[in-house]
Amino acid sequence: MKFLSIKQVMLVVLFIAVTAIFSCKKESSSSSNSNQQTTTEQDAATYSDESAQAEGSFDDVEDISMQAADEEGTVSAPGGRIDGHVFLFVHLRARLGNCAVITVTPNDSTYPKTVTIDFPGDGCWCADGKHRKGTIILNFTGPIRRPGSILTITLQNFYLNRAHIEGTKTISNLSANGAVKFSVQVTGGKFTLPSGRGYSYEAMKTKTQVEGMATADNQDDVYNIEGRSKTTFNNNHLVITLDTESPLVKKVACDWISDGTLKIKINDRVLFLDYGAPNNSDCDNKALLTWNNGNNHLLITLP
Repeated sequence: MKFLSIKQVMLVVLFIAVTAIFSCKKESSSSSNSNQQTTTEQDAATYSDESAQAEGSFDDVEDISMQAADEEGTVSAPGGRIDGHVFLFVHLRARLGNCAVITVTPNDSTYPKTVTIDFPGDGCWCADGKHRKGTIILNFTGPIRRPGSILTITLQNFYLNRAHIEGTKTISNLSANGAVKFSVQVTGGKFTLPSGRGYSYEAMKTKTQVEGMATADNQDDVYNIEGRSKTTFNNNHLVITLDTESPLVKKVACDWISDGTLKIKINDRVLFLDYGAPNNSDCDNKALLTWNNGNNHLLITLP
């Protein structure tokens, strides 16, 4: 599972918003505070790029962890083990390749359980083209698809594409009365580039399944996603928050969000990103960014 990254969107949004701030030239010293200091457009572009990397990095950790969680919950039938191992992690291996060392303790169907995904030494280039180093530690109270189960993800000296990622991500199964729902929270998040530049990151979101509950095939599953994330630069110099104005719709069979709106706030500037436009919620990589009460707009191509 994964909470969505808005990589290229963040770059365009922050650049536009900061440009608007300076073109207006109406901020006075009396309205300035520690969270609304001036920022050059060059810095804005740099911050947006780094913020996109942070958002994508935390999402990447979640993707790997949820793939492991889903496969960890599938235990071979008695007598069906291969080489004595219950957990095969076929799909996870397809993504990571053979460089990762995956261990399960205890290696059976009992809980609590710990799954460790280690990229030893100087790390390695994985099958998906990303370089990883360090360890992802997954602690399960029960199978992730069981209501009430909690997956806690911690990182130990972990690097993704040479950037240092820190923090704890907690995924809780809130499902009840047939409704499938998960919460995802990032606490103590930090993202540090090789140059030493870094900033904090936090997020709290929920995913609720709205279609596909009646079948075992997850390809017809559809989720609504709601919540908020916040990135803080340079000791509160600049804060970016993203809130769901209307639930984001994610179809498992589609690579992109197909509907819903994000409200993006950068200091005192507000922008909106409509994933349903311009093609009436079709499965495509387009979304419409608007600001200035809808008077300005830009068609975005999503990664």
